Amino acid sequence: MAIQSEQVPAIKGARIARWATGVIMIALVVAALGLTFARYDIIGKLTGFSAFMAGGLVALLGLLLGLVALWRGRQVPLSARKGPLGAIAIAAFYVGFLATRPMAAGDAPALHDLTTNLADPPQFEVLALREDNLAGVGTVENWRKIHAQAYGRLQAVTIAQPVAVVAAKAERLAREAGWAIAKSDPARGHLEATASVSYIRFQDDVVVRIRPDASGLKSKVDMRSVSRVGVGDLGINARRIDDFLTALAKD
Repeated sequence: MAIQSEQVPAIKGARIARWATGVIMIALVVAALGLTFARYDIIGKLTGFSAFMAGGLVALLGLLLGLVALWRGRQVPLSARKGPLGAIAIAAFYVGFLATRPMAAGDAPALHDLTTNLADPPQFEVLALREDNLAGVGTVENWRKIHAQAYGRLQAVTIAQPVAVVAAKAERLAREAGWAIAKSDPARGHLEATASVSYIRFQDDVVVRIRPDASGLKSKVDMRSVSRVGVGDLGINARRIDDFLTALAKD
């Protein structure tokens, strides 16, 4: 049976649609395996995140192929193209999610170590500060300069309660947030914990330091939050400090 000339574009469109669907499925598999392997530390966190980003590029290719397929097969009723349309929608969501991440981060600089006290940041005693903690900034002075310009709002809070009381509240809030407590010393006003971020479970280490005022009736709370991997944090550590200290002051 001869193929009518008007049927040729539809046939080619169907073929491209199959290619697009296959490419998008490959992208989803790459992303899912990368994220899941990294979540359970089978591969490194950044390696898993790179797989997620690479999957996004593959998904973009599949999306473009899908749009071409839709155009070439525009004479075919939509009801007959549910499969390709679904794959295209998934790819569009995936690519759109990646494209909006920089916007979600706003103007957050490439910092991964955030604190309320640049002159005397709280120190970790149990959890180890990463060896390359100056990655992206080079020197302590440069870190302080960039930090002050971007996160001048991060300040210690004063709470009208004794150190031990505030420390107990801080530990409770940390546990409610799902953080893994590494050290808690209410008498000294010292708390260390690890927070996990996103499905991939990026880990950020947190230290809270609580000191009494001269009367011993009020407490000054400083906090520090440091990402274990990466140079920038998309503003996550600063938001963590803001949210935690706000909740602690209100509690």
